[in-house]
Amino acid sequence: MRIGIGYDSHRLVEGRRLIIGGVDIPFEKGLLGHSDGDVLCHAVIDAIIGALGAGDIGKHFPDTEERWKDASSMLLLRHILGLARSEGYEVAWIDSIVIAERPKLSPHIESMKSAFEGAGIPPGTISIKAKTNELMGFTGRGEGIAAQSVCLLKKK
Repeated sequence: MRIGIGYDSHRLVEGRRLIIGGVDIPFEKGLLGHSDGDVLCHAVIDAIIGALGAGDIGKHFPDTEERWKDASSMLLLRHILGLARSEGYEVAWIDSIVIAERPKLSPHIESMKSAFEGAGIPPGTISIKAKTNELMGFTGRGEGIAAQSVCLLKKK
């Protein structure tokens, strides 16, 4: 078994859709990023890459490559899950948390889990929690959203 940790954060800006966990969430701002800015998916990807000992998300999907511009982060996740399988690993468990003052994310968590499963995370192996930061820091001020994830991989 191997364990990895992932973290990501993105600035909230006008003129972008808010996509978290593969779900388009109604909100007046979206996350700035080279891809779709899906902060939760990026944290999960980084945790899987960390468990593989294969660098980080920027190594695999650099923001200097045009092919990743506005790409679906779920597509990136599928790619990394393929890498894990090629190394003889599969996801045993993912625990993740999204830190955002607004919008309220709890109504979207089941849809997020379904989106991750649709991208190849085995059913029933992902936990997603949503927390505020009690009005502290950049997330508390509504400047951005952050996410953390831990991934346990097991040999197939």
